[in-house]
Amino acid sequence: MAISLEELTGGITKVTLDGRLDIDGALAVDNEMNAIAGSRKAVLVDLQAVSYLGSMGLRSLVAPARMLKSRGGKMVLFGPNEFVDKVLKASGINTMIPVHYEMQSALAALE
Repeated sequence: MAISLEELTGGITKVTLDGRLDIDGALAVDNEMNAIAGSRKAVLVDLQAVSYLGSMGLRSLVAPARMLKSRGGKMVLFGPNEFVDKVLKASGINTMIPVHYEMQSALAALE
């Protein structure tokens, strides 16, 4: 699992995840995701290149989202593929972390 950051206008941090968000993938990104959640206010997580999302991967999204919320920040998820989207919906995570399918709506949700 690869993770990359990009600072966008308006104080939005775009986090791009690439690979499988399984046990190994979660271990690879947990520390950085928590650091981002502890230091940013608006985070867009790009899931377009995530091919698999397991329960440990869900935790890697939920924990930083909760941390951000507790600090007055916000996280949105962007562009999950059909499989990842089904996992987000089946787990109910989509009710906790907004999921967007178009970049403009994802950015607007963070402004």
